[in-house]
Amino acid sequence: MNEFVPSSNVPPLNNEQFANPDKVNNFFIIKTANDTIKEAAERPDPKPLFLTIWYETQACCLFADSNVGKSILGVQVGAEIAMFQTVLYFDFELSDKQFQLRYTDKTTGQLHEFPQNFYRLEINIEGIDFDTDFEEAIIKNMEQVALAMNAKVLIVDNLTWICNESEKGDAAGRLMKSLMQLKKKHDLSILVLAHTPKRSLSNPITQNDLAGSKKLFNFFDSVFAIGFSAKDEGQRYIKQLKSRSGEIVYNSNNVLVCCIEQVGAFLQFTKIGFTTEKEHLKALNKDEETALLENVIALQSEGKTQRAIAAELGISTSKVNRLLKKHYGNGIRPESR
Repeated sequence: MNEFVPSSNVPPLNNEQFANPDKVNNFFIIKTANDTIKEAAERPDPKPLFLTIWYETQACCLFADSNVGKSILGVQVGAEIAMFQTVLYFDFELSDKQFQLRYTDKTTGQLHEFPQNFYRLEINIEGIDFDTDFEEAIIKNMEQVALAMNAKVLIVDNLTWICNESEKGDAAGRLMKSLMQLKKKHDLSILVLAHTPKRSLSNPITQNDLAGSKKLFNFFDSVFAIGFSAKDEGQRYIKQLKSRSGEIVYNSNNVLVCCIEQVGAFLQFTKIGFTTEKEHLKALNKDEETALLENVIALQSEGKTQRAIAAELGISTSKVNRLLKKHYGNGIRPESR
């Protein structure tokens, strides 16, 4: 086995540098693993901001298709947090009138009263310099406002508005690097709302449903989604897809089922209970099942594994296996496993 040979451009470390890691390199913060956990243990553990999904000082993503209710849930989460601390809700979706109508009692005309620490921010078109880098300007101004208002919790609705090319991995990646730098610099908690391309209600929600999926998914500390129930149009379900803070509680076997309802002047998600995601998926008709099988066979012929096929088509590995068994019988080609 060849030994690792350091680049000749990097000078060897001397004994003084080993004793004083700060003198080695200014680019990295260098600590032993023991010092790392000892110092981190002296700081308080992050508190949950929303269920066991989003925690303090973390970047979280909520994605869903249009008209499923992600903005409604985003405002609800922000309003609850604002009872204890300042929350900045960057609303790039609704006009002030649309927002007002959403939080007005349809019978009495009474307006909902939000916590005083809940601030809604929208773009001032007259204040935009279109000759500058728009995405860079957004991040810079978000930082300026957060510092001025001593706010640690930011909700961004939504990613697509900030980055028109969010479905392209490189553009989304550049934007997320800026957001992550902002988060780490000021210990911010950031919730980003994002769209998903139109998806089939027959398939379970996966990370591939997030526009710009792979690069975006990797940046976030936690990711969850809202699904539309194909069995009951009045229901939605919340599914966790990623967590760096522990166990994923709301997985496909335990999605949180809710309905959207107007309680007085407040439009909100109301918890119904827990079920499997499968209960909310639409059954494929014969033509759809045939088309899916053809896609599975085509991908298998390219040499892809069942796991890779499942990820690309947004279905479970067991579903791929069942389709292949149906086509080939029990003698499934070995290379497909």
